[in-house]
Amino acid sequence: MHWYLTALNKYADFTGRSRRKEFWMFSLVNFVIMFILSFAANIVDSSGTIFMVLYGIYALAVFVPSLAVSVRRLHDTGRSGAWYFIAFVPIAGAIVLLVFMCFDSDHGSNQYGPTPKNFENITVTT
Repeated sequence: MHWYLTALNKYADFTGRSRRKEFWMFSLVNFVIMFILSFAANIVDSSGTIFMVLYGIYALAVFVPSLAVSVRRLHDTGRSGAWYFIAFVPIAGAIVLLVFMCFDSDHGSNQYGPTPKNFENITVTT
């Protein structure tokens, strides 16, 4: 829950970097909340109106934070936030974006800021 709240606290911050853990925990909690609201709309309420309204309000409320954490995650892998638009390419775009979100952080600082991980002092030998 800490990582979910961290992403919400950086509501519209499209600068900097986000770790994989922050992105995936935000995505998981977001998915669970939306699943519960949609399940409640179909089961608990006979017309589903109340829970569908809550679902819509929640979806609108987390739209900007989910974009922001996605852009920061792309920054963490050394990519521009403009790579997010690849998701609009049918099927292949979503797969490519998913792969980018799974990549590990760049070691050290990059043009988007210092690493959010604690391995700044590790040197890579070749």
